[in-house]
Amino acid sequence: MNRLRSIVGGSIGNLVEWYDWYVYAAFALYFAHAFFPQGDQTAQLLNAAAVFAVGFLVRPLGGWLFGRIADRRGRRRALSMSVTLMCAGSLLIAVTPGYDTIGVAAPALLVLARLLQGLSVGGEYGTSATYLAEIATREHRGFYASFQYVTLIMGQLLALAVLLVLQFLLLTPAQLEAWGWRIPFVIGAGCAVIALWLRRGIDETGSFTASRAPKDEAGALRTLAAHPREVLIVVGLTMGGTVAFYTYTTYMQKFLVNTVGLTRGESSIVSAATLLIYMCLQPLCGALSDRIGRRPLLLGFGVLGTLLTVPLLTALGRAASATEAFWLIMAALVIVSGYSSINAVVKAELFPVGIRALGVGLPYALAVSLFGGTAEYIALWFKSIGRESGFYWYVTGCIACSLAVYALMRETRHSSRIDADQLPSSESARL
Repeated sequence: MNRLRSIVGGSIGNLVEWYDWYVYAAFALYFAHAFFPQGDQTAQLLNAAAVFAVGFLVRPLGGWLFGRIADRRGRRRALSMSVTLMCAGSLLIAVTPGYDTIGVAAPALLVLARLLQGLSVGGEYGTSATYLAEIATREHRGFYASFQYVTLIMGQLLALAVLLVLQFLLLTPAQLEAWGWRIPFVIGAGCAVIALWLRRGIDETGSFTASRAPKDEAGALRTLAAHPREVLIVVGLTMGGTVAFYTYTTYMQKFLVNTVGLTRGESSIVSAATLLIYMCLQPLCGALSDRIGRRPLLLGFGVLGTLLTVPLLTALGRAASATEAFWLIMAALVIVSGYSSINAVVKAELFPVGIRALGVGLPYALAVSLFGGTAEYIALWFKSIGRESGFYWYVTGCIACSLAVYALMRETRHSSRIDADQLPSSESARL
C-alpha cells in the first residue's frame, strides 16, 4: 500500500505540471490580448508564443537545479518544491492584471510566471523519473515508471477537457476573452496544492536513504562529467523520441487543421481520442519491458519510426476524413509508445544514486529544449516555404540518430545501477 501511494504521489505531480504547461498553449488565443498592447492579433499571439518558448529555454536550468536538490536533499523534497513552483507560476498568470491596467508590468509578470513553470517542468522529469524507478520493485520497474507518461498525457487531456467545457458548455467567446481564460490557471494552482499534499506524505526512496554518496559535495557537474557515455546516451535516446512525441501530440492539432483540413472541433476530438488510447498503452508497454527488456521496445520504435514516419505523415496529410486521420495518428503513437513508456526508467538505470536525478534531468532537458521544443516551429517553417515534407524527413532523421544509440547501448534491465545501489560497494563497482 505504501508503494502504491508513493507511485501515485510521485506521478501525480506530472499531471498537474503538464496540465499547467499545456493550458498556456491551449488558451493563448483568449488571453494574448490581455498581456500585450492592443493591435494586430497575430502580433499578440506571436508575443504569447515567444513567452511560451522562454519556458523551454530555462528547462535545462530546472533540470540542473532540481537534480541537485534531489541528489543532495532527497527525491521527496525536490518533488514537493517543483510542484510548488508550478503552482506559483499558474497562480501568477491567473491574478495578473492586464496591459491596460498595469502596462509593461503585465508581460513582464507573464514572463516571470513562464520562467517559474519552465524551471518546474525542467526539474520534474528527472526527479520523478528517478523517484518512480527507485521506489518500484525490480520485477515491475518498467511498469511503475511508465506512469510518468500516463500522468503526463493525462495532463494534456485534462487541459483539453477544460478548454472544451469552457468553450461549449459554460462560457461565451466574449466571456472567455474577458475573464474566463483565468479559470484554467486557477484550477491548475488548486490541483498543485492537492499534489503537494500528496507528495508530502510519500516515502523517500530506499536507494537515496541507503546511499553513502556525499550529498553536500559541490562538484556535481564534475561528477556528472565522469559519466560522458551515459550523458550522451540520454541525449541520443531522447532526440528522436521527443521530436516524435511533440509531433504527434502537441503539434498534431495544428497539423490536422492547417494541412489535413479538419475543423477545429474535429481536430480536438481526434486529438483527445488518440491521446486517451495512447495513455492506456504506456503501462502495457512498460510491463512488456519488464519481461523482454528495454532495448527491444526502443529498437522497435527506432526501426519502425525510421521506416514509417514519412509514409504515415504523408498519408495523414492526405487523409479524407477524421476517422482516417485517427487511425493513422494511432498507428504512429503505438510506435512512439516503444520510447515514451520506458525512456524514464532506462535513463534512471544508467546512473549511480549520487547523481541520478541530475544525470537524468539535465541531459534530457537539454535534448527536449533543442529538439522537442523546436519541433512545431520547424514544422511550420517547412510549411511556410512550401516544403512540408521536409519536416517528415527531419523527424525521420532524428529517430534514425536515436536508433543508432539504441543499437549500441546495453540492456539496462540486466545492468541497472538501481540494483547496484543495494549491493556492497565492491560488488556494485563491478556492475
